[in-house]
Amino acid sequence: MDLSPLIISIKTASLATVITFVLGIYAARYIKRVKKYQGIIDGIITLPLVLPPTVVGFFLLLLLGKNSFIGQFLNIFDINIIFSWPATVITATVVSFPLMYRTTRAAFEQVDRDLIAAARTLGASEERIFWKIILPLTKPSIIAGTILSFARALGEFGATIMLAGNIPGKTQTMATAIYSAVQANDQESAFIWAFIIIIFSLIVMVVMNYWLKKQKDIA
Repeated sequence: MDLSPLIISIKTASLATVITFVLGIYAARYIKRVKKYQGIIDGIITLPLVLPPTVVGFFLLLLLGKNSFIGQFLNIFDINIIFSWPATVITATVVSFPLMYRTTRAAFEQVDRDLIAAARTLGASEERIFWKIILPLTKPSIIAGTILSFARALGEFGATIMLAGNIPGKTQTMATAIYSAVQANDQESAFIWAFIIIIFSLIVMVVMNYWLKKQKDIA
């Protein structure tokens, strides 16, 4: 059995999670400070969470296609994102990012304002407050958001098949492998890949719940 969909899915989800982790924390921190148009910006960032994945993939296709400004610019360097492995990472990042962002921002908003005010009166800089107070207090939520983002990226299908396609050994993930197997009436392969995704997702959720319970018991 060709294991490339499993390998591609894990590589894609792992890199997408790293990117989402960094961008999610950064966005949650700085957008929370925005006073003007905060609701509109927040809505735009969260939009991929509620839109059908195929719609997300369609707009990514318009944004990164050969006829777009970005596509034409990359073409100068002979770089084509469409139907490539980086496209799977981009789609996985875009659809999983809102989970990380919303989880992290909600955690930041729950931090006791009195602690932050006290730190400021003692002369602590905003950077020091963020790294020494806010991040440690929100660590469980950030970890939970990271795990959920990984699980979401691992099972991404709609946007991936629009932007990256379904090329065996190159862009075919477990989700798109299931689609191909069903199209070919290969029920056995479809069941195997579906079972693997279910097991992976279940393990991720169990580990997250166990870790959060352990953190709660320690606290």
